[in-house]
Amino acid sequence: MSPEDIIQRLLYHTPTILGQEDYREYGILIPITNVDGEAHLLFEVRALNMRSQPGDVCFPGGRLEKIDANAQACAVRETCEELGISASHIKHVQALGYFISEGRMIHLFTGFVQDLSVIRPNQAEVDHVFTVPLTFFQETIPDLYQVAFEPIPEKNFPFDLIQGGENYNWHKRHLDELFYQYEDRVIWGLTAYIVTRFMKIISSN
Repeated sequence: MSPEDIIQRLLYHTPTILGQEDYREYGILIPITNVDGEAHLLFEVRALNMRSQPGDVCFPGGRLEKIDANAQACAVRETCEELGISASHIKHVQALGYFISEGRMIHLFTGFVQDLSVIRPNQAEVDHVFTVPLTFFQETIPDLYQVAFEPIPEKNFPFDLIQGGENYNWHKRHLDELFYQYEDRVIWGLTAYIVTRFMKIISSN
């Protein structure tokens, strides 16, 4: 292949996230509702028999399936399945953006669920739901704690191929974990991160 061939190929290349095909894509919905005339966010508590993160607080959502036309369709479908409602109960769905986390591309959306009385949580996935006033997140700064990750090369790692060998200066990675405590609820991890991103978006307009 000549340099000219490469130039021609790149002319028709559309830039995307490199390695995007290797990411697992997810759609997550932040349900907004009205409680006594005040905006609330609706949260789920994951069923205690779930293999992953039982009992944790989260927003509805899940992984894109072949039946989903796009990430928004996925977020709405998962919300309907988890809350036991129909798509007609979710109004004004709006895309917020997406971010990358641990090999996942997570697409965020908001939507209004006006009638809480129609919610029938899927007990296989959701233990129960609750709401938190938006004013709580406007007035509360989440607690922040760091988790350190230290690289540990496997036994047959080729130290002889890198500068410094076994004394190579690996860099530790730190992950910020956020915590909100509302009454007897703890909202942390990915869900707390999503809340802070959402609050930043609506506060900047």
